[in-house]
Amino acid sequence: MIHFLALSGSLCKSSYNTAVLQAMATLAPDGIAIQIGSIAELPLFNPDLEDQPIPALELLRSQLQQADGLIIASPEYAHGVSGPLKNALDWLVSGTEFPYKPVMLVNTSPRASHALASLREIITTMSGQIVEPACITVPLLGSGLDAHGIVENQAIAEVLVDAVKTFGEVCRER
Repeated sequence: MIHFLALSGSLCKSSYNTAVLQAMATLAPDGIAIQIGSIAELPLFNPDLEDQPIPALELLRSQLQQADGLIIASPEYAHGVSGPLKNALDWLVSGTEFPYKPVMLVNTSPRASHALASLREIITTMSGQIVEPACITVPLLGSGLDAHGIVENQAIAEVLVDAVKTFGEVCRER
């Protein structure tokens, strides 16, 4: 069984990024499990606190350590990565869980190219291994679809399943 951790860069309840990750977890093919993690409870990054017990950070690090790969979906805010996601990545930068971890990027807005480029730079700097054939853009912005609607949309569901299968195949070969 391949296990993926999925993180949404949005804290919004009606986020397309969270919805697409939930849909991917529902649609995951046999042999692949996708766990949706949370970054909502992480405090603002402060290097002075790295040696302090922070339950949300300990959980995130444990989930990432156990995962065979990481799936990230993030909105773009002011041409950049969302604050909550950047904060989470800042917390992970000094840990041993992230380097060389396979990463799949999911973009829910074709116009959000700046955040995606920034995210690629951050992940590469952190020694994450972006699996390009699995990275996808799913045009959900303005669609009104929630996770259930995404699952029910055959065209979108096929794109998601194919991407997860590709990511799974790459991770199995590692």
